[in-house]
Amino acid sequence: MPIDAAKAVAAEPRSAEIAWDHKDVQLYHLGLGAGTPATDPDELRYTLESRLHVLPSFATVAGAGMGVVGGLSAPGIDIDLAAVLHGGQSITLHRPLPVSGRAVSTSRVAAVYDKGKAAVLVLRSEAADDEGPLWTSDAQIFVRGEGGWGGERGPSERLELPAREPDTTVERHVREDQALLYRLSGDWNPLHADPEFAKLAGFDRPILHGLCSYGMTLKAVVDSLLDGDVTRVRAYRTRFAGIVFPGETLRIRMWRQGDGATGGGTTGGGRVQVTVTAVERDDAPVLADTVVEHS
Repeated sequence: MPIDAAKAVAAEPRSAEIAWDHKDVQLYHLGLGAGTPATDPDELRYTLESRLHVLPSFATVAGAGMGVVGGLSAPGIDIDLAAVLHGGQSITLHRPLPVSGRAVSTSRVAAVYDKGKAAVLVLRSEAADDEGPLWTSDAQIFVRGEGGWGGERGPSERLELPAREPDTTVERHVREDQALLYRLSGDWNPLHADPEFAKLAGFDRPILHGLCSYGMTLKAVVDSLLDGDVTRVRAYRTRFAGIVFPGETLRIRMWRQGDGATGGGTTGGGRVQVTVTAVERDDAPVLADTVVEHS
């Protein structure tokens, strides 16, 4: 079997030094569609170095996402990358991310689950600088055709939608060139740029990065329900439920839960449950089981 679960989980973590500065942060934000309108003070927080703050999902691309790359080459993992799908993503923030910094990123295979017709790798990355931990990030990677060895199935949590209308619904247009810009943050998979490669993968045209829709969604939640304050985000998780094509529109529905669930600002802890769909394809699912935990 190409995946040796016991060997992969027991392998020593891999560490690498990563670094970023304001240009990396600005490029990431622009790749999410920030900067429209260009002179809007709320958007300048994402685009102008003198006012810059860092959206926490930047952790997925800091150091060009080396944690996931390292995990897929870990001992016990020998797989066909064409069989790999990004199934889910979570981030826990230990403190606000600096605009520029250097950190040590440590990656390991935290778990391997047997889903029968597929295996699921949980690739964990932990970043820390001289002041202590910054973030912990888990990527859930589906590997088609690699299950069936009788291993643990792992969790399969699905969230029920609240039995009420969303507190807020916003729509975010995905520009035709957005995947081309987002990939400059480090994900060079030709699936998101090359029409011929996309056809080989079974798509009519290139698709948007799942982590781009993930970042766009967090920005929408921060801007709509957290007063534009990125430092209030404590954790963020999602399951990738479907694809997005550049040129489409994301419909992002949000429900407040916990303190402040009836609307207005919140000074205590709470969370926002989110669903994301593609407007032009009859609200086809994009992100599901999505939660932003906040202060």
